[in-house]
Amino acid sequence: MTHSGLYPKFPVLLVDDEVEWLESFSFTLEYQAGITHVMTCSQSHEVMALLKEQPFSLVILDMTMPPPTGEQLLPLITAEYPDVPVVVLSGLNQLDTAVNCMKLGATDYYTKTTEISHLMTGLKRILTEQDLRRELQTLKSGLLSYGLNHPDVFEEIVTRSPMMISVFKYLEAVACSCEPILIVGESGSGKELIAKAVHRLSCPDAPWVAVNVAGLDDTAFSDTLFGHVRGAFTGADKPREGMIAKAAGGVLFLDEIGDLSLQSQVKLLRLLQEKEYFALGSDAPRQVEARIICATNCDLAGKQQSGAFRKDLYYRLCSHQVVLPPLRERSEDLPLLLTHFLEQAADQLNKEVPTYPPQLPVLLSTYHFPGNIRELRGMVYDALSQHRQGILSMDVFRQAIAIDESDKNAPTSCPITGRVMFPEQLPTLDEVAGQLVDEAMKRSQGNQSIASKLLGISQPALSRRLKKSSESCA
Repeated sequence: MTHSGLYPKFPVLLVDDEVEWLESFSFTLEYQAGITHVMTCSQSHEVMALLKEQPFSLVILDMTMPPPTGEQLLPLITAEYPDVPVVVLSGLNQLDTAVNCMKLGATDYYTKTTEISHLMTGLKRILTEQDLRRELQTLKSGLLSYGLNHPDVFEEIVTRSPMMISVFKYLEAVACSCEPILIVGESGSGKELIAKAVHRLSCPDAPWVAVNVAGLDDTAFSDTLFGHVRGAFTGADKPREGMIAKAAGGVLFLDEIGDLSLQSQVKLLRLLQEKEYFALGSDAPRQVEARIICATNCDLAGKQQSGAFRKDLYYRLCSHQVVLPPLRERSEDLPLLLTHFLEQAADQLNKEVPTYPPQLPVLLSTYHFPGNIRELRGMVYDALSQHRQGILSMDVFRQAIAIDESDKNAPTSCPITGRVMFPEQLPTLDEVAGQLVDEAMKRSQGNQSIASKLLGISQPALSRRLKKSSESCA
């Protein structure tokens, strides 16, 4: 999808000396295949100059023209622009001509009497393959280079995490693709921000439409996405434009995709595969002209194995998949996010931005954050709303963490998933206790108050252990 909503990103060049045919075939490409980015050329001697001026996705070349003929142009194009596929579309149905064209480098050969659906399918296949080749090339060069090509696109996402930078590079590589993107991440990890970054990368001036599909039954899902015509059902007094139509040329973001009913999953699969849909009450197909991005916090692989999510839809959505790391795996981002949310909250609450104690990021790094960035934001806003003067108190954060960790269903920051493995010769209790204390002090960056909470003992008890350890080493 280009900034103007044209497909493909680079134009398809039609070469034929019949101007009326060029106009007619351009119309056919748009309404039969959704190919809207077309350039025509009726003067064959201009073709090589056009190819030199700008990149093209595909050249569709007629054979019988005044010199240079298509047969003369074909080897020139394939020699100078080997990455541009050339499809020969001739009025002659001659086997020897077709074989010769393929030898000269043509990607495919059709006659103008070929059934239109067969021709359109072939052209769409070639364009898809071209997109994938270009995308792979971009991905390789992007992941091997340092830095981002469009860092401004990701300004709303506060991070310095290498894992997030890798996600950004991947998004830059796949932004030009027309395939759907699946964003997977825990609740509150920033999936919609990632989807908006794709929108800014691929079509910033085009529409952005977001739909949360959780809780939508099949009828509501169909009506919301596809719209309806007048009289489609009782109460449909006037037509309604669906969200797909509203997102034309831009991005349609479907959140909570893992909660879709099986009936709705079938309709979404058809939408992605056929690139067309039907408004409720209509039998006229409409072309999909929006980039579709889906997001979920569900384990779709697990759901498809249990039968709750269609396997074919799962594999279709996995063309481009982004897995967002949870906040607990991005501890280096905590100081940045704290500062960001404090400034944001101070602006909304009309307060000065306070200084926070240096131990606060350390305390937060020991917490598992089941609600991720959204939960941290709530903590910061709550703390600042209660703040009066001086350094920001850590009490609100301590209380929030203590309340959550008192929940028996809440996971710990480091869950024990099995029995601890011991060496053949068991360590003594003092040795094990010493290692636990060392690890707690390491995680708390030397803060005894935080380390004692990690160990489940009082701070004086920890101080005594540390003092005893230092004396024994003296």
